[in-house]
Amino acid sequence: MKERSIIYNSTSDRETIDIGQGLGTVLSGGDVVALVGELGSGKTWFTKGVAKGLGVLTETVVTSPSFSLINEYDGRHTLFHMDAYRLEGISDFISAGLEEYFYKDGVAVMEWADRWPEILPEWRLKVEFTIIDERSRQITLSGYHPRAYEILKSICNT
Repeated sequence: MKERSIIYNSTSDRETIDIGQGLGTVLSGGDVVALVGELGSGKTWFTKGVAKGLGVLTETVVTSPSFSLINEYDGRHTLFHMDAYRLEGISDFISAGLEEYFYKDGVAVMEWADRWPEILPEWRLKVEFTIIDERSRQITLSGYHPRAYEILKSICNT
């Protein structure tokens, strides 16, 4: 299948959260969101928005799980927020049991997904963050699986 995509431009953390929230409102249990982008590009801000869109309580502080590897947040669907940055190999990923979260009835959002593309399920939605300048980011949502197409279509219709 051909990859499809939607491109957003964000000029603030607030806009990045809003874009993530829009995605979060259309996600369902079993969805996997693969975040790609350099340090400081907005991955965690985006995930804060996804959490909001999934109905995670606003007083809940969503932080990057850099040292814990995964944080779970209760919402309409449980949000499994993963960070693979500190893992050194695919065996670390597997021994930590992170791939199991791709098959649970929640939404898995993984930062640094480009480090382990071979372990990601094909139905994932890729979200790539490109730093344009100090304040601006280009955020590209893309996928080639029918579920990714469905998510992208739902975003366009909201």
